[in-house]
Amino acid sequence: MITTPKANRLHIGIFGKRNAGKSSLINSLVNQDISIVSEVAGTTTDPVEKTMEFLPLGPVVFIDTAGVDDEGALGRQRIEKTKKIFDRTDIAIIICDSKGWDDYEIRLYKEFELRNIPVLAIVNKQDQNRICENKLDEIKKYIEEPLLTSLIKGREVIYSLKTQLVSVCPDEFITPPSILGDIVNQGDTVILVIPVDKEAPKGRIILPQVQVLRDLLDNRCKAFVTQETELKESISELKSKPQIVITDSQAFEKVSKDVPEDISLTSFSIVFARMKGDLKEFYNGAKQIEHLKDKDKILICESCSHHQIEDDIARVKIPKWLKKKSGKELEFVYHSGHDFPDNLDDYALLIHCGACMTNRREVLSRIMKCKEANLPITNYGIAIAHCLGILERAVKPFGL
Repeated sequence: MITTPKANRLHIGIFGKRNAGKSSLINSLVNQDISIVSEVAGTTTDPVEKTMEFLPLGPVVFIDTAGVDDEGALGRQRIEKTKKIFDRTDIAIIICDSKGWDDYEIRLYKEFELRNIPVLAIVNKQDQNRICENKLDEIKKYIEEPLLTSLIKGREVIYSLKTQLVSVCPDEFITPPSILGDIVNQGDTVILVIPVDKEAPKGRIILPQVQVLRDLLDNRCKAFVTQETELKESISELKSKPQIVITDSQAFEKVSKDVPEDISLTSFSIVFARMKGDLKEFYNGAKQIEHLKDKDKILICESCSHHQIEDDIARVKIPKWLKKKSGKELEFVYHSGHDFPDNLDDYALLIHCGACMTNRREVLSRIMKCKEANLPITNYGIAIAHCLGILERAVKPFGL
């Protein structure tokens, strides 16, 4: 892994009406013509993403979106795609021209306010027609310091925008928190259990394992990597016992038997439940498994798309464990990537993957939607641990 994963980057969404200058802004930000710029309104159809290093903020994703005033049947579809970007936006930029804000921009602002997303405003095309004071005052009711500019000025605009972005950037992107820094100390010994099975990618280990290993190195820990078949031998060969063992959740059943009770145990998926979501909410969600009824629908959300194999965790292993734990005949529905159902009323439980390919904002948005729908939500690792009867042990390192 030589670049920062998109899921760990600051997501900056650019919103506004058609022809407001959204594509001009993203082209200026990245110094490339990645979005079509035209006098014809509505040239941006699908969201356009660009990753880059944007100092002093660091790794970011800029997202250009279709105009929120798009028209017709296709226009409505484009607007729906734009709305889906709300759920993974960390900072929103609303662009307008000298006509100022009307109901479209105000609705955008209120959507972001509802999600606690910081918002910046740009009043573009000031070289053509200056905004009048009363319209500017209307914007200032929502945004204290809107940026008045013309995007044809290029780099001059970017400098001013950078200053504003830094001022509203969430702290976790300025100084990213350690994944395990509050449960390990310098010099601790940690064993990582990484099975090499049919789901393991060829020639590499998966992203959660890479990130946890790097975090342990950053915390000056001694990290040992083994497969579940060599775990017992690995523990016995150490001069002193490890402080914690972190395993792939699929190996929980064997690993929990091989790791003595006086050694802490958790999984990569549970580590990511805390890092990307709400560990307590996921913990409570797993407790609903024994209350499931026959014919209940379980929604399983995967951050990435992949070809399923014969022993797939989402389509084979988790359904098997859930049916055994609940004793019920259950129905499973799957959604991948950024796809997420608008109506959650049909489901009895949502089980999310570790979300290594999804940013935290999107996971928290999904948790919020589940709360609004009174739908319990958990994640792979926590659900598996609960089904195997080791949940309390698996979350104990995090104080639950």
